[in-house]
Amino acid sequence: MTQQLMDRALIEEATKKSGLIWVAGEHRSPDGPGAGGAVAPRSLWHVWHEGAVYLVGGPGEQPLDGLGLVDGGTAEVTVRSKDKGGRLVGWRARVSEPAVRGEEWTAAVEQLKGKRLNAPDAERIADRWAADCRVLRLEPLDGPVAQLPDGSLAAAPLPSPAITRRPMPAALPKLLSRRRRRG
Repeated sequence: MTQQLMDRALIEEATKKSGLIWVAGEHRSPDGPGAGGAVAPRSLWHVWHEGAVYLVGGPGEQPLDGLGLVDGGTAEVTVRSKDKGGRLVGWRARVSEPAVRGEEWTAAVEQLKGKRLNAPDAERIADRWAADCRVLRLEPLDGPVAQLPDGSLAAAPLPSPAITRRPMPAALPKLLSRRRRRG
């Protein structure tokens, strides 16, 4: 078996089993495609169907705005482990947007409907998606999978006035030590 086939099998199996992927599209700038650099990745739910990932986003669904996911563009996909949450594999994808109500769109929507939890309008969800949302296909590009990084990719939390760190109340250590003695 060639390395390319093994990489494709790894991508497919990991992506099928993961309920969540991290996606970052290509940032478009006035200088042309790819000139603007990368976009921060966002976690998205998806389905694997017919050799590609399908996503739905828009009003009432997961937000796709600002990700740089455009028809004909590329994206970076990172697949996480369903049980441990760690990174399994990363790969580059070609982004396409199937024609609304077309054969490919309809097949993808049937798969996506089965994965969409707690939809407020499950009986007419396809109509809402056709009118207000985007269905995207992310097909793996040929080439090697991304190498796992050496260091942490964790980002520092953004500054916010909504903090939970406050000085510990003076009586708390005494209350905790009493609990330990009783138990």
